[in-house]
Amino acid sequence: MISTNDLKNGITIEYEGSIFVVMETQHVKPGKGAAIVKAKLKNLRTGAIYEQTFNAGVKVATARIEKQQMQYLYNMNDTYYFMNMESYEQLEVPASKIGDQAKLLKENLEVYITSYEGEILGIDLPDKVELVITHTEPAVKGNTTTNALKDATCETGLMVRVPLFIEEGETIIVSTADGKYVSRA
Repeated sequence: MISTNDLKNGITIEYEGSIFVVMETQHVKPGKGAAIVKAKLKNLRTGAIYEQTFNAGVKVATARIEKQQMQYLYNMNDTYYFMNMESYEQLEVPASKIGDQAKLLKENLEVYITSYEGEILGIDLPDKVELVITHTEPAVKGNTTTNALKDATCETGLMVRVPLFIEEGETIIVSTADGKYVSRA
């Protein structure tokens, strides 16, 4: 149990039957009445974001989220397969738990599987991944007066905007936070 006064960014709590991570908190002391804590919470099961107001000093249950490092192997239909690097056990994760992050998954990529009491919540990707460009239009000479970008398709199917000088077959670095081009690899 933790007091709502002690809520900080990144803390996971169990509230009203769901698991949330605290994204933001604000302590408010109105002129009259008791202090309150406004919190922005992200539901770890659905990804939905909520604004919640707590009375100051109220106790909420903390949720112990476990992270296990695993290696992505492959996917078949709507199931993704990961392997524990130490025990070599394989874990099946449904596509619904991975969502849009699937377009950033590449074979042999090491990720963290997050779970709560045996229930898989999702995956945590590294900050950046290296992907190979499989299709992009060739650059047009003389079209470099501004930071012009063009569409490119990566090996995983991810569409990314890249500078004109990037060509097919090149390896680029993509940010997993927003899925945008960072640099050449």
